Amino acid sequence: MVRSYIEKPNCIILAISPANQDLATSDAIKISREVDPTGERTLGVLTKVDLMDKGTNAVDILEGKSYRLKFPWVGVVNRSQADINKNVDMIAARRREREYFASTPEYRHLAHRMGSEHLAKMLSKHLETVIKSRIPGIQSLISKTIVELETELSRLGRPIAADAGGKLYSIMEI
Repeated sequence: MVRSYIEKPNCIILAISPANQDLATSDAIKISREVDPTGERTLGVLTKVDLMDKGTNAVDILEGKSYRLKFPWVGVVNRSQADINKNVDMIAARRREREYFASTPEYRHLAHRMGSEHLAKMLSKHLETVIKSRIPGIQSLISKTIVELETELSRLGRPIAADAGGKLYSIMEI
């Protein structure tokens, strides 16, 4: 089902993988590579960065060294189940996410491009770029369709009511 959506050229692909699992086995990365081999439409998102085993980190991935994508990887810290149970709001969760990246020595140098807020900005900018690149093609398609429809209308001729005038009324009386 996912493939049917991401095969479409207007689709932006978010290849989301958890940091606490092996990226080499990520279905999201595998499928995105198959449908977007150049990576023009793929953005990599690494979740659960804060849940990695002690002594490990995702710096090589987030810096694009171990698995390169055209766009920089974005690491995010999700709300925990405890946060959800305690009704921690999204504003507080985003603040904690920013604090995590800013205060963790391994990620401090990447903090400016990590987190859900950065991902949202990056997606908006990318979507704007995609839309702008598609506008000329859409305009061309609309113009072509208008010409085709006008040609078809002229082939069909003028409407009966305009040609017949009062004759249509006479035919209906008969």
